[in-house]
Amino acid sequence: MEGSLVLEDGTVVRGAFFGAPRRILGELVFNTNMTGYTEALTDPSYRGQILMMTYPLIGNYGVNPESMESETIQPSGFVVKEACATPSHPRSTMDLAAFLQRHETPAMEGADTRALTIRIRSNGTMKAALVPADEEADDVAKEVRAAPHPDTRNLVAEVSCRDVERFPGVGTRTIVVVDCGVKRNIIREAQRYASVVRVPFDTATDAIMALQPDGVILSNGPGDPAHPEVVATSVRTARELAGRVPLLGICLGHQLLALAFGGKTFKLKFGHRGGNQPVKDLRTGRVHITSQNHGFAVDADSLPSEFEVTHVNLNDRTVEGMAHRELPIFSVQYHPEARPGPWDNEYIFGDFVAEIKGA
Repeated sequence: MEGSLVLEDGTVVRGAFFGAPRRILGELVFNTNMTGYTEALTDPSYRGQILMMTYPLIGNYGVNPESMESETIQPSGFVVKEACATPSHPRSTMDLAAFLQRHETPAMEGADTRALTIRIRSNGTMKAALVPADEEADDVAKEVRAAPHPDTRNLVAEVSCRDVERFPGVGTRTIVVVDCGVKRNIIREAQRYASVVRVPFDTATDAIMALQPDGVILSNGPGDPAHPEVVATSVRTARELAGRVPLLGICLGHQLLALAFGGKTFKLKFGHRGGNQPVKDLRTGRVHITSQNHGFAVDADSLPSEFEVTHVNLNDRTVEGMAHRELPIFSVQYHPEARPGPWDNEYIFGDFVAEIKGA
């Protein structure tokens, strides 16, 4: 089935549908990873977006469901240059097209993804639609421009768990994960140090403290951290937990902590998405290669004096980490649990447990 990717600026790219044959709207974003497409497709942080991979061949090692970061595909759609129809890997159970069809996700191949990436880098991320090729492009572009941006929705509520879930782990400690769209590998990494309790994003402070946590992780997730419904729940809870239990923020959780203490966030022009983002630890001078997936960032100038910036992105100098000067609270914008990698930053979980012991 022939299809089209139509951007809000009127750009039209033709290609072939190889996922579910249906039309969708979303925010077009790009990811620079060469591998990890299964993990990216199932990352809740991509909710409401059309994910485009810059690497030209995607799907060559098939799909292993054990690599999924959530129970389903999260982006609204998927765009690649070429989808491999004959994957080869001993752990693969299906090809990429079958995986997309199973989860009813539309996808298109044949796009010049490098040219589209340059357009996004120049103009910023844009709303877009994946539609059958016989639809009138001008009409679709008008529809895309008129459609509300996905960030106006409470995307966190769409991906958060509904009930409390428990995961056994090593030792006698308990870590509570506030699920704003948590990736499975955050839970797996935490299980190496403690039992884990996963709670919905809007769980009240008293309910979390009733679980007797030794530490609390504010997870990654999609959308605008300053969405009113998120501010009224997750941000409020983060502020109320401060000083009562050690806190670690990851990605969206990092932004929520900044908001909780009076800081501000802003939308990046085209975001950071990929596994090769250089981040400098200002305390040690060491540079880490990190995995990232976010469209918003913390405004460094808005942070209160009780926080210090600990990490910065070497590409654009945005805040990649911060720490409270007195309380056991710190956060990172990148993903220390990254799979398939890089694994430079797994130490973050060990540092958090050290904070728990110190507290």
